[in-house]
Amino acid sequence: MPQDNDLLVQRRANLEALARLGVDLYPRQFDRTDTVTRLVEAHGERPKEALEAERVETRTSGRILAIRSFGKANFLVISDGRSRVQVYVRKDSLPDLDFQVFSLLDLGDFVGVGGHLFRTKTNELTIWASSLTFLAKCLVPLPEKWHGLQDVEIRYRQRYLDLIVTPESGRVFEARSRTLKAIRTFLDARGFLEVETPMMQPVAGGALARPFVTHHNALDMTLYLRIAPELYLKRLLVGGMERVYEINRNFRNEGISTQHNPEFTMLEFYQAYSHYLELMTMTEEMLSEVARAVTGSDQVTFGGETISFAAPFRRLRMREAVAEEASRRIGRGVAESELRDRASARDLARRLGIEIDPGMGPGKITAALFEALWERALVQPTFVYDFPTEVSPLSKQRADDPDTVERFELYAGGFELANAFSELNDPAEQRRRFEQQLAERQKGDAEAHEMDEDYVRALEYGMPPAGGEGVGIDRLVMLLTDSRSIRDVILFPLMRARKE
Repeated sequence: MPQDNDLLVQRRANLEALARLGVDLYPRQFDRTDTVTRLVEAHGERPKEALEAERVETRTSGRILAIRSFGKANFLVISDGRSRVQVYVRKDSLPDLDFQVFSLLDLGDFVGVGGHLFRTKTNELTIWASSLTFLAKCLVPLPEKWHGLQDVEIRYRQRYLDLIVTPESGRVFEARSRTLKAIRTFLDARGFLEVETPMMQPVAGGALARPFVTHHNALDMTLYLRIAPELYLKRLLVGGMERVYEINRNFRNEGISTQHNPEFTMLEFYQAYSHYLELMTMTEEMLSEVARAVTGSDQVTFGGETISFAAPFRRLRMREAVAEEASRRIGRGVAESELRDRASARDLARRLGIEIDPGMGPGKITAALFEALWERALVQPTFVYDFPTEVSPLSKQRADDPDTVERFELYAGGFELANAFSELNDPAEQRRRFEQQLAERQKGDAEAHEMDEDYVRALEYGMPPAGGEGVGIDRLVMLLTDSRSIRDVILFPLMRARKE
């Protein structure tokens, strides 16, 4: 690419020329009175006459997005990443050194500008520059088109470049920040305490997932990056902290898709003396408030569909929903009892053309059938509840049905958004569930839960009845910003290594 090489050489030559002028190439600070955004917000709508009468002086700074020259009239467009403002540069209005600096600027450079505001003949808000300060050189040419990077992989690998040239990307991450703030506001107002739990754990617990493994040399310990903070947060319930939450980073050594990243953010909260039905109502309230705080409405657009976070959300019992859809597809009535028997559940999966693992019991088969038959169809927020005990080792069983636990998952936009249940607090039953999971591990299930003796010991000290829930922050932000891939809402998603 000879042309690109020429541009690189020219930019370095300009940097060397600035050095010969005695310009500080990497100054330590720039004192400004306004950000570009604050300047535009305060004066963007003010008429020409008002600006002339007041003569508003300002000092601001930003990255150069455009350079234009028309004889003696020269213009820059600078941005602080959110807003842009034009700068008018005339040789007779600047010190000689400052104008020489202007002649050596390139697109992407950072500059500081001092001057007063006015409007051009085209009525554009502009700074009439009386000083120009060089702040940093952009040594690599920016993409020519300012409407965003077209190469999606470059957007994710070089997020800094994406943020420079794609304003929409920056707005997504501003919305993400507002989402976290709104969640904290909601929970804090209800007496929840934000806490922090270990990210390196001796037992990978709290979820059914394959962990990342590491080693602590000084203690000679095998440790796991956490797959969930659940068991630590419930230890706090044992200790008397009745309402706790954590906005946490989790790590799962699994596949990557538009909905999955190995490192992701979850909200988990636990409320003593509560149960899963109460959390359904609380979740409706929380997501409605969060949507309004982030977007201004509880109606959002995702993938061309309008999704309503206004309560109440639809509710489906898992086995009932699977039996209903399976009946429709195979043309005969399917009883829920068929989903409780392994042989009949396997036969039903075969007739539906849905592949299942040979080692699955009826509960896991039911969950797999639900995912295949229903998940993509659940665009509007929907609670799917009453899960098989087999797929819920940490949930409390229904009093009237030991094969079913008090658990729900919330779906919206065609994917799972939240998972919650009435917490199992019987230490003997918890030990039995862990032992059952260990048997599954011995059969080759790498995602089955490990035994956690200390957690069982904690339950023996007594844990009050409680409800707990996890909400996928990345997926929630996807819905609130109409982002089709989880990589669009994670600043630095994991990417496959490639040769430069």
